[in-house]
Amino acid sequence: MKLDVDGRQAYAYTGGKAFDATLPVVVFVHGAQHDHSVWSLQSRYLAHHGRAVLAVDLPGHGRSAGPALTSVEAMADWTLALLRAAGVCRASIVGHSMGSLVALETASRTTDVHIAAIALVATAYPMQVSDALLDATIHDESRAIEMISLWSLDTAHGGYSQKPSAPGPGFSVMTGGRQLMRRQAQGVLNTDFVACNAYRNGDVAAAAVRCPSLFVLGTNDAMTAARSGRALAAKLPEAKVVEFAHVGHFVMAEAPDETLDALAAFLPTKATP
Repeated sequence: MKLDVDGRQAYAYTGGKAFDATLPVVVFVHGAQHDHSVWSLQSRYLAHHGRAVLAVDLPGHGRSAGPALTSVEAMADWTLALLRAAGVCRASIVGHSMGSLVALETASRTTDVHIAAIALVATAYPMQVSDALLDATIHDESRAIEMISLWSLDTAHGGYSQKPSAPGPGFSVMTGGRQLMRRQAQGVLNTDFVACNAYRNGDVAAAAVRCPSLFVLGTNDAMTAARSGRALAAKLPEAKVVEFAHVGHFVMAEAPDETLDALAAFLPTKATP
């Protein structure tokens, strides 16, 4: 689905179903250097089971026109603008990593668009990026992608070859993730990580959130430690925390069925309160 957002083309995957804004709407927001495809399983299932889905490509990612946005706050503004462009006045937001900060920030806003619930997957606040990784995003992006590939998965328990809910010979979560990151435009990775590193409104946003929240964490996440996710959850009302053992940062790929089950059980099933 293509939309005009702030004068630029934006893309959102609708899960193989025509988008119907009268259904309970779920927006999926990807993390740094990713696109809508990281949510393929979860978004498609929900689209075929009573929800309307918008798995977005943030500006400068995937099929959405650039440039990439330079702050989490700007991404939240863009998300609200996309919902308005799609004719949506009420939605839930599911975000992974950087996208979880976008979901948090969006839910904290008082606007004409009502956020019914948020699910933060592999989240932390502050979301600090190591100096070594930031430097690599500037001077050697290929090396940065390799670092992320190694740190994003719990390789000690099968991250190199994980069940993708549709098992196939030779499937590799690590290889797939690496190729996805290589598809993004040069410089986007640094822009994304700088935005994560610079975001300082998390405590204020958490205090302003009034909707139910779900935290989906991996116990062996080396990028956003589960303890940081739990600490953020303690600051939100009605927060539920789900942790998956032997899972790293790429939760929805390492534990796809479990992530789907958690989301399906949590997200609203009715379009109105």
